[in-house]
Amino acid sequence: QVQLAESGGGSVQAGGSLRLSCTASGRTFTSYAMGWFRQAPGKEREFVARISKSGGITTYSDSVKGRFTISRDNAKNTVYLQMNSLKPEDTAVYTCNASPQFGITGAYWGQGTQVTVSS
Repeated sequence: QVQLAESGGGSVQAGGSLRLSCTASGRTFTSYAMGWFRQAPGKEREFVARISKSGGITTYSDSVKGRFTISRDNAKNTVYLQMNSLKPEDTAVYTCNASPQFGITGAYWGQGTQVTVSS
């Protein structure tokens, strides 16, 4: 199993930046592909970005492509989401996910961190 904890959320104005972190417990971090999801009030959770176990492959939703960057530091058991050029539509609770297979949603979730973007 793996336990996940997110941090780095906050409130920013449109056009600003935030960097989210998700730290995993244990020493089996490289056994998991990692992903970021988000959920806005009144909406279902949606996919944001994924990264492969080695960090060599990344995938983004069309809505964040070119603005967000996912990365991982396996030595620190941490995955990051750098968010630039933020828009009010990015306001949501952001949650990280650990999956045994890149491209699918895993069973392990963090508690989430709030991101609020004002106009």
